[in-house]
Amino acid sequence: MATAQDFIPPDPSQSNHNEAKLLHRRLRDDEFWRKIPAFSEVSEEEFLNFVFQMRNSAYGEDKLIELIEEIAPDEFVEDVKEGFRKAPMAVRVTPYLLGLIDWEDPWSDPIRTQFIPIGSRLYEDHPMLTLDSLHEQSDAPVEGLTHRYPDKALFLPLDTCPVYCRFCTRSYAIGVDTETVQKVKLRVNPKRWEEAFDYIESQPQLEDIVISGGDTFNLAFKHIETIGMRLLEMPNIRRLRYATKGLAVMPMKVLSDERWLDAITRVVERGRKLHKQVVIHTHFNHPNEITEISRRACNALFERGVVVRNQSVLQRGVNDDPSTMALLIKRLGEINVHPYYVYQHDMVQGVEDLRTSVETNKEIEKYVRGVTAGFNTPTFVVDAPGGGGKRAVHSHEHYDRETGISVYTAPSVKPGEHFMYFDPLHSLSEEIQESWRDEGQREEMIAEARRAAGFDAS
Repeated sequence: MATAQDFIPPDPSQSNHNEAKLLHRRLRDDEFWRKIPAFSEVSEEEFLNFVFQMRNSAYGEDKLIELIEEIAPDEFVEDVKEGFRKAPMAVRVTPYLLGLIDWEDPWSDPIRTQFIPIGSRLYEDHPMLTLDSLHEQSDAPVEGLTHRYPDKALFLPLDTCPVYCRFCTRSYAIGVDTETVQKVKLRVNPKRWEEAFDYIESQPQLEDIVISGGDTFNLAFKHIETIGMRLLEMPNIRRLRYATKGLAVMPMKVLSDERWLDAITRVVERGRKLHKQVVIHTHFNHPNEITEISRRACNALFERGVVVRNQSVLQRGVNDDPSTMALLIKRLGEINVHPYYVYQHDMVQGVEDLRTSVETNKEIEKYVRGVTAGFNTPTFVVDAPGGGGKRAVHSHEHYDRETGISVYTAPSVKPGEHFMYFDPLHSLSEEIQESWRDEGQREEMIAEARRAAGFDAS
């Protein structure tokens, strides 16, 4: 199997540079799931059924341990148990993902890193972290609808996903309660949805609605169609985006749930007749997540004229080196998925081991630009903490690499305000880490950053 570690930026002086340039075309195409004892006798036909994936997902600690204890090292299993006691997100992992993990070295595997917490790798939280770092609830005029940008709103019709990512920016709401977090509830409720629809209709400047959650893969086909058609009939709405990580974690949904695929297709076709855009936004983070099964699912959407865009999250130990990100971008293009955004990891609690510095983001952006065509090169952004929205990572008003403070403004979103992102403690010197632990020194560093960015420190 081709992995990101195999990718070497082409060197014309090397005889194998043409092979390296074509690595993105080599997608995994074996019965990888059979190495999991519980799935060793599962046929391809059964494995590619979304019902099998849902029924056999590792949902909760006990189920996960049951599935991996025969193939994972004993010390790793104990490490997972410790991770569960500290993690803000519940675990839910599909058989598809479990099969893609390298169980000979699960500590370093990029897919394991995203979905299964281990106690030995958890880091101390930065004191400025919160559960809702983007202030989505503060910008919600009605429950489950965030209206921040003038012409765009985020609609959250549900609070469940086919998998639960450790790094979820909505760990305040998604999934079941954990030992560390009591969740806000956003369950499927058409009456609640009507309140959101009424608000959207009352705001003529709104044109663009992101339908997220949770994950729209978990919406019943009738709800996919009901929500889409209801929004399309509003004169002010021009664009809809269905957000789902499903293509990366359970692509067989597209291949085997005909009613769901047909519902999405009908909404897309209705939008086309009304001259309105309806697209899918998905979420691949690592080249190993893109297999021949992924290609088949994306081909099914492509053949129906459904546009798919990707939004990645920059994560330490997953995709925070240039070669891995370059390979990811090229592989997305290979399966007709448009690389749209690479996000700086949000400042959410409990996953400090996954965050990188802003400097890392900027260096990777510099490297990947030119790897492929400009329209297939993502924009690297910081979703400004406090509700400033997405800002190009290099557009800060001030960045102090020593203290890890970057300051952004959002003139068209919240004019006159400034927004700060804080690099993870582990990327800073021991001296500065100690300063952050002291409340007085913390306030001084923040005040100095404000002054340097041209804002009153008071």
